[in-house]
Amino acid sequence: MALELGKLLEDHKGSDIVVLDMRSLNFWTDFFVIASVTSSAHLSGLERHIKDYSRNKGIEPRRSRKPDIEDEWCLIDLGNLVVHLMTSRSRSFYELERLWSSAPVIYSSKSSSKSTPSS
Repeated sequence: MALELGKLLEDHKGSDIVVLDMRSLNFWTDFFVIASVTSSAHLSGLERHIKDYSRNKGIEPRRSRKPDIEDEWCLIDLGNLVVHLMTSRSRSFYELERLWSSAPVIYSSKSSSKSTPSS
């Protein structure tokens, strides 16, 4: 599902998409999907696509508040995976990939490298 969401984000013009395998690093989620957005409208659109996709899979997102026009980071908690939609500015400030640098990258739209996780 994490790889499918990465592809969905790519199909809808998300950029610099990275899927991290978090299973060996924490107990609260298995994967991070991180993507850059170009505007608040783009963020809202991608959030809607993710929610529609997850609901079609029988998963209700745990995020409850509506995004604000000022939002630069939207976190969508789907239980075993967490999606981070971020502006370039917030992404460079928080540096999630650097913070979780020991997490294996299972997909990156920059390198178009994919591997299949074992579950």
